[in-house]
Amino acid sequence: MKYLVVGLGNIGDEYAHTRHNIGFDVVNAFVQKHGGSFTTSRLAYVAEVKWKGKAFVCICPTTYMNLSGKAVKYWMDKEKISTDRILVIVDDIALPLSKLRVRPGGSDAGHNGLKSIFELLGTHEYPKLRFGIGNDYPKGLQAEFVLGKWRTEEVPLVKLKIEKAVEIIEIFATQGITTAMNKVNNQEFSL
Repeated sequence: MKYLVVGLGNIGDEYAHTRHNIGFDVVNAFVQKHGGSFTTSRLAYVAEVKWKGKAFVCICPTTYMNLSGKAVKYWMDKEKISTDRILVIVDDIALPLSKLRVRPGGSDAGHNGLKSIFELLGTHEYPKLRFGIGNDYPKGLQAEFVLGKWRTEEVPLVKLKIEKAVEIIEIFATQGITTAMNKVNNQEFSL
């Protein structure tokens, strides 16, 4: 059983550990926990991890956010992974910082990375793990907020949620999406 775990983000030091790059941070944490390491490959940083009889192809696209679909489509086809065994980890301003949400499908909600995936896959019906980043920014400054670093007081909660997101990847692969949804969708995370 093979899974494609996709963290959305942008390459480059200026984007490292920003809100928009939380997908990269979650996938990195998952790969580290399971003793994997990334190599630079076609359209993505790629790590292969084996755990509990499952194989995980973990990618962080190197295409920049707006072209994420190219990497997702390439690695799905190359590894022969169906859409129901993909999990895309993405930042979500519509969710408060205290929330994580797993869904088997759902629209791109204006997220450029998800839009790109839709354009290349032709469907919104693939599992997503949405990492709430909140929307605490002045009118007109959404881009600066999303591309900004976490506030000092947010970092402990972000770290906790990254750990939880790693557990959700494991639950998704071993117990299925319904169990993953039940475990996390109604939970409020706090310190």
